[in-house]
Amino acid sequence: MVQLLQAQAVTLRDLIDNFGLAEVQSRSFFAEWQQNLPELTEFEIQYLDKVKAGYLNLRDALPVLERPVQMVIVAPLLFLADFYLPPFQVKTERSIEISEQDEGIVIRGTLDIVILKNNFWLLIIESKRLSFSFSLEVGLAQLLSYMIASFQPERPSYGLLTNGGDFMFVKLIRGETWQYATSDQFATRNQTNSLYDAFRILKRIGQL
Repeated sequence: MVQLLQAQAVTLRDLIDNFGLAEVQSRSFFAEWQQNLPELTEFEIQYLDKVKAGYLNLRDALPVLERPVQMVIVAPLLFLADFYLPPFQVKTERSIEISEQDEGIVIRGTLDIVILKNNFWLLIIESKRLSFSFSLEVGLAQLLSYMIASFQPERPSYGLLTNGGDFMFVKLIRGETWQYATSDQFATRNQTNSLYDAFRILKRIGQL
């Protein structure tokens, strides 16, 4: 009998047991978020300061649903990174399904945002509601299930998980097993604007 799971209800344990997913702790596995990051221009710095101000204004109305987080924080970052221009394409609300026939497992869900580059799924973005109680760990399994579903052989897949207040990047590859690693988390409310760091990583992934 086939067991149907909704992506938002999937746990890391589900992915470990049914797909052999393993986390890699080596910093060299996901070096892209640490090395060769582009420098920010003065215009980008000023723009990101405005995005942070928008976040602080949004935070005062907690809890906030996913759509305002996308509009106020995610969409401006994608615009600034030129992800709305060729060779990139932005797709939203895209349905996915993955299955493990041996285990009789099917996972279904809907992606928030997909960034395509020359028909390659470069970056998958999962944005969550902004609330004091939400941790990015809650959405990590959901994002990874989407990344597994969209994976293209011989290329790493990248993901971004954010609730507006925090950002975390994910890298996934498939060798003999599925392997992933995460970046540090970057908090928007830090005194030093951590959107600078998140944006530099976003631009770096776009250059790959």
